[in-house]
Amino acid sequence: MSVSKYFSQRNKPETDDLADCFINLENDLVSQLNNLNYGPNIVYIYSPLEYAFNLHKIFLKKFLNANKKVLFLGMNPGPWGMCQTGIPFGEVNIVRSYLRVVGEVLTPTNYHPQRPVTGLDCHRSEVSGKRLWDLFIELSDGDPYRFFKDCFIHNYFPLALMNENAKNITPSDLKSEYQKKLQEICDKSLSDVVTLLHIDTIVAIGKYTEKRSNEVVKNFKLNNIKVVRIPHPSPRSVGTAEKWKNETLVLLKSNNILQLFK
Repeated sequence: MSVSKYFSQRNKPETDDLADCFINLENDLVSQLNNLNYGPNIVYIYSPLEYAFNLHKIFLKKFLNANKKVLFLGMNPGPWGMCQTGIPFGEVNIVRSYLRVVGEVLTPTNYHPQRPVTGLDCHRSEVSGKRLWDLFIELSDGDPYRFFKDCFIHNYFPLALMNENAKNITPSDLKSEYQKKLQEICDKSLSDVVTLLHIDTIVAIGKYTEKRSNEVVKNFKLNNIKVVRIPHPSPRSVGTAEKWKNETLVLLKSNNILQLFK
């Protein structure tokens, strides 16, 4: 579904529910991605926007009720974050205590026993999600509405792919023949999302999302959108939490993003 259809009622904002429009875009994206072949090594496919839709919708209805300036963009769901909660980088304790979002999460029909989905009952913490949201909590003085006033968070690819050993296979890990169609679909969806939300700046979390964001800006002629990359909060990519935080703060400050939280 084209995003232009969502703008047809822009002169009637009282009838235009931003969260519902966003959900429609996500549903279209998931529907297209469910039809793709990701290669013989992919044995398990988790789709948290489907089995965790109840919790995800509550999150959107709570925090996506106005246009945003900045979109923090992740790559794909982590097994102990979004795979459990349906929220990007959605570390369980932070979803409960900071976002204060609760909702039902169903069990995927096909899942690896080492990667069970227990929703908000999950006792494992996703390190990347905790690092990212801990920073947002600090910047917003513990008030999520302060963060979401001008910012939002989204994942480029909303599925989690795993091999038979439960190893997370990211889009960048796929062979080029499988990446091409995936990127074609996700690029179009990202362009629709940033247009819908009136985004000024995409904060790409990691090199892969930076590359895709720049391609989207170029190919869809979104020249008014700035792309900024921050390091991925994974311990594998940048080391300690303090090192990641310091590097990220420097980049956010130099690109006039920190001032949005004041």
